Amino acid sequence: MFNWLRQPPYELLRSELLDEVSFYPKFYKDLRHAKKSVLIESPYLTITRALQIAPIASKLTIKKIRIKVYTRFPGHHMPRLRYESEQAIGILQDAGVIVYISHDLRHRKIAIIDKEILYEGSLNILSQSKSREIMRRTVSNKLCRQMLRFIKPSR
Repeated sequence: MFNWLRQPPYELLRSELLDEVSFYPKFYKDLRHAKKSVLIESPYLTITRALQIAPIASKLTIKKIRIKVYTRFPGHHMPRLRYESEQAIGILQDAGVIVYISHDLRHRKIAIIDKEILYEGSLNILSQSKSREIMRRTVSNKLCRQMLRFIKPSR
């Protein structure tokens, strides 16, 4: 009757914690190996991070792998960050990334690759530079589906 109580959370056992240094090598490796889709939620965007991800994104879009980025409306940022965000959006779009602008002041930091790899934490994936951060990388179709149901991407 209560079998779920006896089953260990295997998905979380296959997770690892990453910081702002260890995150990007692991994330870029996972991106390069994507087979179907990539979804990223990053409220802030910078030119530097957009330029770093653009070559990978270009190669993936040539292979017909959809990359979607959800970010905040640049007008919600201070002037310097607004400019960075607008330029970064252009760089990403030129690389074939589908960018969705949200007006809801979202602050989530999430990436889902092939509905199998979930990154979640405090690190702004497309803007992080100097802050101390944490991301959890979990390999789990079940937890990816749970996250997609929770965030309900609009498109």
